[in-house]
Amino acid sequence: MAADGQSLATEIPSWDLNDLYSGPDDPKINQDLDIAAKGAKKFAEKYQGELSNLDGAGLGQSVKEYEDLSEVLSRVMSYAQLLFAAEAENSAVAAFYQNMNERATDISSDTLFFELELNRIDEDTLASQMKDADVTKYAPWIDAIRIYKPYQLEDNLEKLLHEKSVTGRSSWSRLFDETMAGMRFDVDGRKISSSEIMSRMSDPDGGVRKKAAKSFGKGLDENIKLFSLITNTLAKDKEIEDNWRKLPRPVTNRNLSNQVEDEVVDALASAVKDNYENLAHRYYKLKAKWLDVEVMDYWDRNAPLPESDEAKIPWGEAKETVLTSYNAFAPQLAELAEQFFDKSWIDADPREGKDSGAFSHPTVPSAHPYILMNYHGKTRDVMTLAHELGHGVHQLLAAPHGHFLSDTPLTLAETASVFGEMLTFRGMLDAAEDEKQRRIMLASKVEDMLNTVVRQIAFYQFEERVHDERRNGELSAERLGEIWLDIQTESLGPAFRFDDEYRHFWAYIPHFIHSPFYVYAYAFGDCLVNSLYDVFQQGQAGFRDKYLDMLKAGGTLRHQELLAPFGLDASDPAFWQRGLDVVSGFVDELEQSI
Repeated sequence: MAADGQSLATEIPSWDLNDLYSGPDDPKINQDLDIAAKGAKKFAEKYQGELSNLDGAGLGQSVKEYEDLSEVLSRVMSYAQLLFAAEAENSAVAAFYQNMNERATDISSDTLFFELELNRIDEDTLASQMKDADVTKYAPWIDAIRIYKPYQLEDNLEKLLHEKSVTGRSSWSRLFDETMAGMRFDVDGRKISSSEIMSRMSDPDGGVRKKAAKSFGKGLDENIKLFSLITNTLAKDKEIEDNWRKLPRPVTNRNLSNQVEDEVVDALASAVKDNYENLAHRYYKLKAKWLDVEVMDYWDRNAPLPESDEAKIPWGEAKETVLTSYNAFAPQLAELAEQFFDKSWIDADPREGKDSGAFSHPTVPSAHPYILMNYHGKTRDVMTLAHELGHGVHQLLAAPHGHFLSDTPLTLAETASVFGEMLTFRGMLDAAEDEKQRRIMLASKVEDMLNTVVRQIAFYQFEERVHDERRNGELSAERLGEIWLDIQTESLGPAFRFDDEYRHFWAYIPHFIHSPFYVYAYAFGDCLVNSLYDVFQQGQAGFRDKYLDMLKAGGTLRHQELLAPFGLDASDPAFWQRGLDVVSGFVDELEQSI
């Protein structure tokens, strides 16, 4: 174990983005944008108004050209997004990010017609075109585009919405990111970042947790009018666009992009809500008992259990733990994951001004993914590393399908990440030296699963209520706080006491801003993986090969087709209960260990 934070910090990596561009002033950026701009205009001259008249080979060629243009713009925007995530407080980086966004939007306006016109091809014509192999390979992508056909607007309206996005949602999202990155929280006379203060809220010392939580709440309170304005504006913006498109529910657009039916998501959310008491309420009652209190304060939710080992885990040990676990399941996964370390594809240094979250950005198939996280040396950070590497290897395995078909819907994008966490957890659990250590690790895993399933569905409930109520007028900061407290009380149960400042904690969740209704994908992925892992433990023949094939499929198959080889069906309510029963079983085991 590392002796102190300084020695820990010396080994934590930062990424090398040179595989995309050498810097914001790299002349290749402007060259690529110029090529894309000229190519987009030629593309429009060649194909606008002609898609229905093309034969199958011609339509296939048009999609290929469109894919190539899109990948050039995605490479530039991926680079700008990664720079901004790593240095959100750097004004030059922020300006570069905005400028690239504006240029990419301008260029893509010339190709906007393509997907709109693709949706206007009549079924008989398209069926004839789809007989050609050049276009058949793009069938999953075309199907994903045409699912929006009933909600498509006139071309000029679509172009207006597209071009105004840089001064609308994108700008509000940027304001949120820059505000969060720039916030500092006063703790014992020190001004610390949101990443550090979140880490302190899982400190072994209750006094440290309390100070961090109170300071974080105070900082959110001081900015709550701004966060409320951003939330109200984006909710109204979404309502206006949804109404124009005649989308039936605020969540429908997300479900369409995830290629999942409304009723499947409803079944997931209902199953989790029905299990709040059996899972969260029951576990946190146990935790209160372990902490020797009648009721826990909200800052105790992620508190380490008594006697848990909170020594800092060196980066090298975290790397070895994850790679060993991946290798034990499938050596190919470990080989792919090792590239992220060897080739500097990971930025884990918890610097000030950096995005406080974690992600694996796929960038483009002609390059490779990059992982961002903030490593503080805690067990949860090891799990985050395992999670993001799962995304990374999934993205690498799917990349050969190309820019359009490698992208996995969010509901399935969490599969490899959560499975990677489970592999790592099981490896660490098997290596546990005694029953006490095993119990502590099991409890930590249950907490992570509750954060992934119960907490994320509670977030989903919050979004549902906010977007529904916003239709009747702007929501005050007080009302947003009331909704948040209602749902947190319902989901976490009577084991918690919520002080007044906790009503503002909704404000720091970035998914509400960047990707409305994204959050249910975490619960979807966790329950799906629990069911998958249950099949694996039961020794299904050929499981590993089936699993790797599922990851390699990328966006070429939908959830029904991907789960069928395992005998699983997400449209069956029993599927979700099967996943939740895995969590319940862990809680049963913890109850029996007392």
